[in-house]
Amino acid sequence: MDYFLTEDQREIKKLARRIAEERIMPVRAELDETETFPWEIMGACAEAGLFGVSIPESYGGLGGGSFENCIAVEELSRACLGVSVSYAASLLGSYPILIGGSEEQKARYLPDVAKGKRLAAFGLTEANAGSDAAGIRTTARRVGDDYVLNGTKQWITNGGEAEVYSVIAMTDRSRGGRGATAFILEKGMEGFSFGKKEKKLGIRASATRELVFQDCKVPKENVIGREGMGFILAMRTFDRTRPGIGAQAVGVAQGALEAALAYAKERGQFERKIISFQAVQHMLADMATQTEAARALVYAVARFIDSNPKDFSKVSAMSKVFPSDTAMKVTVDALQIFGGYGYMRDYPIEKMMRDAKILQIYEGTNQIQRNVIGLELIKEAASKKK
Repeated sequence: MDYFLTEDQREIKKLARRIAEERIMPVRAELDETETFPWEIMGACAEAGLFGVSIPESYGGLGGGSFENCIAVEELSRACLGVSVSYAASLLGSYPILIGGSEEQKARYLPDVAKGKRLAAFGLTEANAGSDAAGIRTTARRVGDDYVLNGTKQWITNGGEAEVYSVIAMTDRSRGGRGATAFILEKGMEGFSFGKKEKKLGIRASATRELVFQDCKVPKENVIGREGMGFILAMRTFDRTRPGIGAQAVGVAQGALEAALAYAKERGQFERKIISFQAVQHMLADMATQTEAARALVYAVARFIDSNPKDFSKVSAMSKVFPSDTAMKVTVDALQIFGGYGYMRDYPIEKMMRDAKILQIYEGTNQIQRNVIGLELIKEAASKKK
């Protein structure tokens, strides 16, 4: 379908697709097998200006929004989700600064992120605080002009590779979620270290590590917004980044669809190409329809968010839950079309299926997304009765 992209948006799509096809596809299997962080590809993205697509021009970016980010993420994800999440996580780590940071903080950190000179990461999840984000245990105690952080963050994308971290810690546990505060940390700060690189089912090219804080001193100037705004900033961040997860899903689903279609045109059985069988045609038709529906939803929500509405939690959740469920179904069906060959590492389908699973889990599980949607529907119904 024609989504009426502007000239700049078409250029972003073209650049991201070129990187996907020329730089990612030839090495994606090796990156997955060796679990190597894709620094060379990150450099190519930086050279193409992709890290700045959603950062204002005043801070060295291209001035785009959620929609431009989705375009780039989709194209990179079509080739490899492990690479695309390494790219996308940098914007995730930057969003709290974009949303709530001071002018000084934005000027200090965003230009380097926009140019790809420094990657960013976001630290919220903990061992006992995943879906229950308000249950974090990492503390930040005010001592003079500093805050002293103690605790850990778990499963942090770009952990150890990024140099700038937006971290949520509790400054007043008695206030519950309203006692959380957001901080900017830099790699190399005393008392800030990293755990081992996690061994994962999928997205193996990306780095997932624990963040460890042991009496880590953070200057008060590194507080994002003010004390007590951490949880609000985290939720506002996720509302803006969830369409990006949907775009990852659309990308991996599109990649799987294209691979399955090409294979079905080549694979022969019963003296016919398997694409001539109606059963296979129906599978491909469903895969194509579901992928296009997911894309339409992601694009519509991203454009809606960019129009600056006051509340978009419901549709943001929708833009993650439906596409990620779609990606899982499409990759499974694509592997089925490949048959036994799809189960082998010689073909990219098994990797796509492994990668797709994380989309239903990170940045809020799909069950949590359904909770968000359900609660918003209840609020809307209640307001209509008044």
